Amino acid sequence: MTKAPFLLRENNQGVATLTLNRPESRNSLALGMLQALRAALAEIAGDEDARVVILAGAGSAFCAGHDLRELHDSGYDAAYVEPLFAECAEVMQAIVHLPKP
Repeated sequence: MTKAPFLLRENNQGVATLTLNRPESRNSLALGMLQALRAALAEIAGDEDARVVILAGAGSAFCAGHDLRELHDSGYDAAYVEPLFAECAEVMQAIVHLPKP
C-alpha cells in the first residue's frame, strides 16, 4: 500500500492550492508535512504562473497544530524537537514572505 503524500498541489488559472493531506490526524503538522509545505512554498514563490496561493486541509479540519503523537513518540528529545520547531518557524516565515497573496 502506497502512503498518500503529505501535501497536494493543484494549479488552476493562476491559483495554486496547497492541501494539507493528513485527514486522519486532522492535518496535524508532522515533520514531513512541514518539509513538504516549505518546499512547495519555495516552488510557488518562483512560479510566475501562480498568482495566488490557497492553503486548505483535507477532511473535516484545516489543521490541528503540531502532531502531538509524533512529539510524544520522540520522547520530547531536544535533538528531535528543536529541528522540528525550527522547520515550523521556516514554514511560517515562508508564508509571511511569500511574494503572492
